[in-house]
Amino acid sequence: MKDVVSDCSIESVMRVLSGRWPTLLLYYLKDGTKRFSELQRDNPTVSHRMLALELRKLEAAGIVHRIDHDGYPRRVDYELTLAGQRLVPLIDALGGWWENVEAERAGVPVLPRVA
Repeated sequence: MKDVVSDCSIESVMRVLSGRWPTLLLYYLKDGTKRFSELQRDNPTVSHRMLALELRKLEAAGIVHRIDHDGYPRRVDYELTLAGQRLVPLIDALGGWWENVEAERAGVPVLPRVA
């Protein structure tokens, strides 16, 4: 990864969550543990290599936990850590914010969400 330019925590967060796949992977893991192959089916355009790299990055950041199972065929599961679970409401809020932006651009009146 590139060097940190500032002491801003947002920069650190964006280094982990930026890109096409990290937030999608967290979104698909929010409902519970998934196998590597399930994550690949959820994201059919991601290559095997890129999926493995992104999952390793999230694991190194302490957001995703990898579970290796003995036996054949080899099975690897992934689940959100407590830190990853704390990200889920933020990702949901970001999705809701974008839905409002798109609705406003389409000229549809947007009502505030009730929590």
